Amino acid sequence: MNVRRLIPTAVLAGAVALGTTALTSCSGAEAVGGKDGKLGVTASFYPLQFVAEQIGKEHVKVDGLTKPGVEPHDLEITPKQTAQLGEADVVLYLKNLQPAVDKAVAQSGVKSIVDAATLTELEAHGDSGHDHGSEQPHAEGEAHAEGEAHAEGGHDDSHGESGTDPHVWLDPVKYAEIAKGVGAALEKADPDHAADYKKNTDELVGKLTALDTEFKDGLKNTASRTFITTHSAFGYLAERYGLDQEGISGVDPESEPSPARMKELQAVAKKDNVTTVFFETLASDKTAKTLAADTGLKTDVLDPIEGITDTSQGADYFEVMRSNLKNLQKALGAK
Repeated sequence: MNVRRLIPTAVLAGAVALGTTALTSCSGAEAVGGKDGKLGVTASFYPLQFVAEQIGKEHVKVDGLTKPGVEPHDLEITPKQTAQLGEADVVLYLKNLQPAVDKAVAQSGVKSIVDAATLTELEAHGDSGHDHGSEQPHAEGEAHAEGEAHAEGGHDDSHGESGTDPHVWLDPVKYAEIAKGVGAALEKADPDHAADYKKNTDELVGKLTALDTEFKDGLKNTASRTFITTHSAFGYLAERYGLDQEGISGVDPESEPSPARMKELQAVAKKDNVTTVFFETLASDKTAKTLAADTGLKTDVLDPIEGITDTSQGADYFEVMRSNLKNLQKALGAK
């Protein structure tokens, strides 16, 4: 497994303090006005929307910028959504994941803005966003992987200013850190209900801790530690549970692998007893099927949970994560 370059971020308390600037000249009641007495929260995409709903419950009105079925990296902000941002009491987003959102948030004028990237420690997975256990070099032009470049596939040139991987919610431990930061932000924005936000945050963190244990136990003993995926979104998950992620080359999850990368993946599959090529629900399975057909492998879903749709393998974050665990166990030969 690669040694990651850790990207220092603000201490949680300080980040929350900075990200959730006091609502000056507003009383608690005035801060939540205009939303039927509820705190108005706008979240940039599903993982942050889910956290806000789980922690805020009946005290918040949560709106998501990324609608179900829309690939969040490619989101374009409409004038209506820009206005929606400006009317929010609290905005939750993950900087450098959605460039259009970054721009709109900066122009929104909202006083309470929480960047989830400051609530946990982001990492750069290797030098290309992939987990290459074999560390075999890519062919020229293939080095810009999911975690680092997406200019051609609709993504920003770099997920982070230092090439960091933004997919932190796929690690339950890091997602719990984000939950704590969001909880603190809601407490500050709506102090009248701070006790409820704290209680709900503790409950969510407890569920995420239990999920982490499920993954640890479920992936402890497997025949293989390597998985191949069209979308290299699982670097944090791989890091947490001692797995190696092999991403198909190309900046777009739907792009076909080059002959050089195909040959490399064939060697990896044989060496590491790989059985399955994973694809995601919000993108075509063409790439996965192409590779699987040429290597004699199976295909299955590994969902990055960037959005929930009717085709998702579960109704919410926890259900889809448990489906991911089940699919990984099957592919890796869990004992």
